[in-house]
Amino acid sequence: MNTLKKSIKAVVSIFALIVIWQLVVLTGRFEESLLPSPAVVFTGIWDIVKDGTLLNHYRVSFARFLTGYVLAALTGVILGLLLGWNKSVWSFIDPVIQILRPVSPIAWFPFIVLWFGIGDAPAVVIIFIAAFFPILLSTVSGVGNVDAIYMKVADNFGLKQPALLFKIILPAAFPLIANGLHLALGTAWVFLVAGEMVGAQSGLGFMIIDARNSLRSDLVLAGIIIIGVLGLILDRLVRLLENRIKRQWGVSLEERN
Repeated sequence: MNTLKKSIKAVVSIFALIVIWQLVVLTGRFEESLLPSPAVVFTGIWDIVKDGTLLNHYRVSFARFLTGYVLAALTGVILGLLLGWNKSVWSFIDPVIQILRPVSPIAWFPFIVLWFGIGDAPAVVIIFIAAFFPILLSTVSGVGNVDAIYMKVADNFGLKQPALLFKIILPAAFPLIANGLHLALGTAWVFLVAGEMVGAQSGLGFMIIDARNSLRSDLVLAGIIIIGVLGLILDRLVRLLENRIKRQWGVSLEERN
C-alpha cells in the first residue's frame, strides 16, 4: 500500500511539473529556442530513441560509470574497513583525506588528461574520485561505530582476522556504508556528465554539449531529463541491492519516506 501511495505521489508531482513548465511556455516570455515546450522536448526524446543515438551514448556513459563506481566502491570499502579498524594509521591519513575530499574532481581534469590521455580513462578517473571519498569516510565511520557487544561475542567464539573483519564488522557497519554508497552514486553520476562535457566525444554529457552547439535546445532539455531519470533508476537499483544484502545479514530495514 505504501508503494502504491508513493507511486501515485510521484506521478502527480511529475505531472504538476510538466503543467507548470507548459504554463511558463504559454506566457510567451521565452522564445521556443530558449525554452521549448514539453511536447517539443518529448518529440526530441522519441527521435533520439528511434534513431539509436540515445542508446549508443547511454552504453558509453554507463560503461564508464560502472567501471569508475565499482572500482571506487571496492577500494573505498576495503580501505575503509582496514583504516577504520586500525585507528592509529587512520589518524595519520585522515588529515590528508580531509584536504583532498573538498577538491572538485573536475579541478583534477588537466592532470588527469596529462596522466591518462584522451578517451574513456579521464571520465572513469573522475567518477572514481567523486565516489571514493564518500564511500571511504562512511566505511571508516561505520567501523568506528560498531557496537562493542559484537566484539565481545566474537572474542567469546574465538573469531580472528580476517573472519572478524568480514563476518562481524562489515555486516554491523553496513548501514553506514550503504549511506556512503548512495551518496557516492549521485555524486559519481553528476561528475560523469560533467567529465563528458569537458573532454569526451561520446556519452550523455557529450550529447548535451553537441545539442547546444547545434542550437537544439529541445535536445539539451531532453538530455537533462534523460540523465535525471537514469540517475533515479540507478539509485533505486542500488537500494534494492542494499535491502537484499541487509536481509541476508539480518540487519533491520528502516522505512524510507
